[in-house]
Amino acid sequence: MAEEGTAPEKSDGMTREEFPRRETETSPASSVVSEARADFTPSAAALETEETAEPEIPAVQVLSDLVLQRYEGGTCGELFHGEGVAYFRGGHVYKGSFVDGCMHGHGEYTWADGLKYEGDFESNAPMGHGTYTWFDCSTYEGEVCNGICHGTGTYKSPKTSTIYRGQWHKGKRHGKGTMYYNQEATSWYKGDWENNQREGWGMRCYPSGDTYEGQWKNSIRHGEGTMKWIQLGQQYSGQWLNGFQHGHGTHTWFLRRVFGSQYPLRNEYTGEFAQGARHGQGTFVYASGSVYSGCWKNNKKHGQGKFVYKNGRIYEEEFINDRMAEFPASSIISRALGGLPSRPEESVGCASLLGPDLALNIDTLLNRIPEVQRREELKQVEFAIMRHIALLRSIYSLYSSLGHENSPDNTFLLSHLQFCRFLKDCSVHQHGLTLAQLDRLINKDISPGNVNTPFSTMLLRKWISCIVIAAYHIYHRDLESSSNVLAECFSKLMKQNIIPNSKNVKGLLYCQPLRAVIGKNYTDRCWDIYQTVPKVSSTTISDIMSARHFIWLFKLLGLFDHTLTTRRLLEILSHENPAIYSSTHSNLDLEITFLEFFEALLGCAEVKNTHGARTAQPRQCDLGYHDETTSRDQMKNSSILNQLASPQEYESTVLSSSTIISSASSSVNSLEEFKPKATPQSSLSEEIQLKDQGIDLFEMAVTNTSEMELHKQTTSSVLVEYTQVTKPPSIRKWVAEEGRLEDQLKSWINRIHQFFTHTFFPAYEHNLVLKKEMQEERQRQITDNRVTLEKAKANAKLRELQREEEERSKDKEEEDVKRSPVLIDLNNSSAALTTPVASSNSVDLKQSPANKKKKKRK
Repeated sequence: MAEEGTAPEKSDGMTREEFPRRETETSPASSVVSEARADFTPSAAALETEETAEPEIPAVQVLSDLVLQRYEGGTCGELFHGEGVAYFRGGHVYKGSFVDGCMHGHGEYTWADGLKYEGDFESNAPMGHGTYTWFDCSTYEGEVCNGICHGTGTYKSPKTSTIYRGQWHKGKRHGKGTMYYNQEATSWYKGDWENNQREGWGMRCYPSGDTYEGQWKNSIRHGEGTMKWIQLGQQYSGQWLNGFQHGHGTHTWFLRRVFGSQYPLRNEYTGEFAQGARHGQGTFVYASGSVYSGCWKNNKKHGQGKFVYKNGRIYEEEFINDRMAEFPASSIISRALGGLPSRPEESVGCASLLGPDLALNIDTLLNRIPEVQRREELKQVEFAIMRHIALLRSIYSLYSSLGHENSPDNTFLLSHLQFCRFLKDCSVHQHGLTLAQLDRLINKDISPGNVNTPFSTMLLRKWISCIVIAAYHIYHRDLESSSNVLAECFSKLMKQNIIPNSKNVKGLLYCQPLRAVIGKNYTDRCWDIYQTVPKVSSTTISDIMSARHFIWLFKLLGLFDHTLTTRRLLEILSHENPAIYSSTHSNLDLEITFLEFFEALLGCAEVKNTHGARTAQPRQCDLGYHDETTSRDQMKNSSILNQLASPQEYESTVLSSSTIISSASSSVNSLEEFKPKATPQSSLSEEIQLKDQGIDLFEMAVTNTSEMELHKQTTSSVLVEYTQVTKPPSIRKWVAEEGRLEDQLKSWINRIHQFFTHTFFPAYEHNLVLKKEMQEERQRQITDNRVTLEKAKANAKLRELQREEEERSKDKEEEDVKRSPVLIDLNNSSAALTTPVASSNSVDLKQSPANKKKKKRK
């Protein structure tokens, strides 16, 4: 078997065009459109992903045409039976068990060329479980069928330092298996095999730490897959063709940034690729916030495209060879102006004092001010922001990182959910406007027509614009007489709300880092419920839930009990919003945002009696971020985070819960993907060997929870006893406090899991099923009623037709009766004209009896 080396192989190697260098902004002498230009260039680290051909398995000689020369051992009659040694022509030797003259049972067969098999035999053929050993010391141990590797087995080659563990089919790697390409087990493949080739879905880890997970064909990346270059800090996820990025995909450049960097985004291209290059339609999002959408050709902007600058200005024309066709040599001017305008005649104007990265979007507020005062008003607002810009950056970094343990490039974007938490912490909802009303006003002024979801993100400049708009709506009535109303409102909001309260994170979701990580597993489903409840519970269509809707939802789902009563639910809702409920008044028509809805659910989970015992009350936690200069690094050093933020402790905590909690553990561990890890080679090899033997460490921990807990209790008791003897009281107190906090977190995780997965979600799903059945029953009744009505109408129409037919028949009979005497008279008149004599006689003969009687009377 050949060892993986550094020699490139076309089938699984990367070309020069595939490897993008780090994204950086170009100098002013280059095109403004090419800022953070991404070209695919080679690198030494990238070349480590190149591979040699898959190692071949030495051939196995099948036992056939054996000619016995000599036998030593037991017999039964004239047949070999029992233990013995057989010498065959050509120098082959068998030593082992015989049955009825055949090699049968356990034995050892050695070929003349040095190949040896030891294991089970059946009717003169290796069959069952055995071990092959070749002259170069390579071995196969596993299942054998008719002398061929077939089933599950392990092949090892000391010469090439390769190991394969997995399934075999007729002597070839086929099925599920894992191949290790070096002794340190840092280069491996785990996945599907077919005919000795990587085929299907699998994951490849290269010696450099780079990984590829996706589809393979003939040992080449082909289909859907994700490649991660750890040392380069890059990732591609999308379609592959014969080892190249080809089709639709996303390439991301992760840049390690310092805390509070002015570039909160990462460079990312999403679109079409051709042979490893950006080619076709695609969108490039730059770290500065600029966005290009349009045509690409060989990694360059070429053709019709749209470029949105970081200050919001737009250029939408043709690009040629990565440059604007209309402004081929205006890069220096454009940077001085903060980006080219959408039209040349619009270039006259003043640049923002905050720079193009922080250009405010408050045009709707400025339009309310006389035109002659707008420029001065904007200038004063920018001065006010500049006085607090360092604090604002620090606050943005803090709130955008809530719920994130780490980031590959130290990049966090503030979500709308985190923005609502920031507003609540600053108590802006206690100035006559609810959080929902304020959010609606902000959205109307800054992005009319757009609907924000809790998971949509915003840049620093948009967040500052939202603060300016919020300050105006809260305080403009108090400062209408001021000459600079926007600046005064912003300064007042900073002084009274943001500076004293902004870094005191409250609420049940973000008060502790791991709580947010766990809670994020339930936000998507809760958002779906939040969107549907107002529409089905109100006669008027509404997108915002009210407190009344929330109570109605719990009543509809039957979630109230002796611990979670209506009064207790109102107390949870009014915990941070006293306007909803107090001892003297209540207003259930006040709207609640999704943050308030979800945190109320968390509060209900802590109160809900899911295990027969009442739990803790809703509370707020202070992370201790009162100092404006406090950085995120200092935050991680806090005592709470030190005992909660360890991935190992977190994993051990989550292992005691069930599936949904384990997914949170994997999400936290995935955040460390791009961090270099110094793991001992021996422990890594042992872990991989356990996994290849079908033993998953995580499943072991889950299945052996009781043993873990017993071992943990024993270890804890020994540790406590040891610390009581050898440690001072302060250390013992710290250990006890750490254990108490860990128990509280585990208890909280279990309560949340029980409430959402066993109470709230099932009740809502059951309600949906009942609603669907009711709708189906109502539809069935409507259908039955419609069918019955149609039958009744048909019967009525039939009866009407019958009645009309009867009337027509009756009228016809009456008409016939009326017409009969006339016909008789006509007949008589006709007869009289032709034969008068006969007619008179006939008349006499045909006289009626009544006429005869009259004659008699005469």
